[in-house]
Amino acid sequence: MRFVRNGVSIIGMVLTTLSAVLFLVVFLADLFGLHTNPYIGIVFFLILPGVFLFGLALIPIGAWFERRRRTRGRPSAELHWPRLDLNDPAQWRATVIVFAMTLANVVIVSLAAYRGVEYMDSVQFCGQVCHGVMQPEFAAYQDGPHSRVTCVQCHIGPGASWFARSKLSGTRQVFAVTLNTYQRPIPSPVQNLRPAREVCEQCHWPEKFHGDKIRRVYEYGEDEKNTESVTTLQVHVGGGSERLGLAQGIHWHMNVANEVEYIATDNKRQVIPWVRVKDRFGSVREYTASGTTPDQLAKGERRRMDCMDCHNRPSHPMAATPERAVNEMMARDEMPKSLPFVRREAVKALNATYASQDAATEGISRALRDFYRTQFSNIYMSRRQDVEKAVAAADRAYRRNVFPEMHVQFGTYPNNIGHMDFPGCFRCHDDNHKSKEGKAIGQDCESCHKIE
Repeated sequence: MRFVRNGVSIIGMVLTTLSAVLFLVVFLADLFGLHTNPYIGIVFFLILPGVFLFGLALIPIGAWFERRRRTRGRPSAELHWPRLDLNDPAQWRATVIVFAMTLANVVIVSLAAYRGVEYMDSVQFCGQVCHGVMQPEFAAYQDGPHSRVTCVQCHIGPGASWFARSKLSGTRQVFAVTLNTYQRPIPSPVQNLRPAREVCEQCHWPEKFHGDKIRRVYEYGEDEKNTESVTTLQVHVGGGSERLGLAQGIHWHMNVANEVEYIATDNKRQVIPWVRVKDRFGSVREYTASGTTPDQLAKGERRRMDCMDCHNRPSHPMAATPERAVNEMMARDEMPKSLPFVRREAVKALNATYASQDAATEGISRALRDFYRTQFSNIYMSRRQDVEKAVAAADRAYRRNVFPEMHVQFGTYPNNIGHMDFPGCFRCHDDNHKSKEGKAIGQDCESCHKIE
């Protein structure tokens, strides 16, 4: 014990003691469910144990240096503790004050660290503070179907391992932002997403979906009356039960009774030349697109299909075209359908090139107002409120989908649901993927939906 009364060892003792106290605080918070975010794992599993072990290591290191110092005949670095006599009222009061302040500091540091961890879990931190370059994704998230699900619930798993992986990636991103070397547009992290079974299937799962779903698609013409056409789709969503061995509809792919693997030869998983299907009886069939070489397959990414291969934009949907964006706004009555040529003129304004979103706001408003002021002056005067409503809706459509500074335009990010604007289903269902027996992965429309 006489060798540990040195500065290094004492620092180790202090670190060990403080980290132990903090660990107990975090442990109690975790035990009683006082936190709700995955980031707590970094405090619980990495920082506190790391500080504790570092402090423990300093104790023998300090003792070793002290022993060497004495062996060489050098002056001792031993620290002499002040003599403490608690019978002395002055020393007693000082001891109580120091103990109370130390306890208060521990509590304050614990709460500050905890609140810091909570803040890192917030959507504001992910979308506005640290990840400003993620503005397109953040805007899409706010208007998406999962806007009440925090970013970390999908992008970061519980515990230290996922946190460490995300922050290693985040460190690289910080340098990229600081040096202004980040990519524009930011690529979708298809290789770094958490497994769908750990994320999506906490709320959605194959056995939950059965039967069909009715979907109505609204489109509007470029004529004066913005003629509306409605396509009704009876979508065979289907589902499956591993216990019953059933799998039907679109979610037949979801590996309940079947195992689907594929090889993608591009980094966005849009080119899929090889598919392997294994059914619940163990039968295997492989399909290869014509013209595919073994070398291409060897260099490609082999993956087992899951939710994200079709639902690749579940929380960040963006309109593929200005036409789609305007149709959706008109269907929701955000843009007046009765304004003559409003669909045509709004699409034309959205298709123009602007240097920034602010420039787009000015350009879109000028284009639409000038059109109605010059071509339909009576409507412009009598229905000014509707014209302004159309201007505001077109501006929202632009700001929701186009970010010139990040080089994000309509259709920048492919969406694999369906097959109208991007290959989607037709990445495999193209009649070009055939097995050795000559059987092809077909394009039979009735397999997925019935159109009325």
